[in-house]
Amino acid sequence: MAPKKVSLMNKTKGKLPRLPFSRMKDAVLGPGYDLSLAFVGDAEARRLNMRYRGKDYVPNVLSFELGPDAGEIFIDPLEALRQAPDFGRTPSNMIGFLYIHALCHLKGMKHGSTMERTEAVFRKEFKL
Repeated sequence: MAPKKVSLMNKTKGKLPRLPFSRMKDAVLGPGYDLSLAFVGDAEARRLNMRYRGKDYVPNVLSFELGPDAGEIFIDPLEALRQAPDFGRTPSNMIGFLYIHALCHLKGMKHGSTMERTEAVFRKEFKL
């Protein structure tokens, strides 16, 4: 099976950070994983959160498994920008942090110490 790249879509007017999205995906999920990554604004992020999770707030990131080797991630870069100072991160670094977090969820991980340790390994690998 040929390696699959990340299908990336920017639905915002902002510039996206230059991060190695495909290499990060391959490191966490493997090269055969089919991933769609969309950057969305507050309204769409809130709508998706309400529709699929029943939660009425603007999330920074959402991830959805589509099958054993496929998934999608939605990142709200405006929310990441607002939250970055709270985490001591730059906006670009925050987006990388959120992306790794979502990749770990697609790997089947739930919040907790094991997920945090795994995220730390990948953040270190990609200097985030």
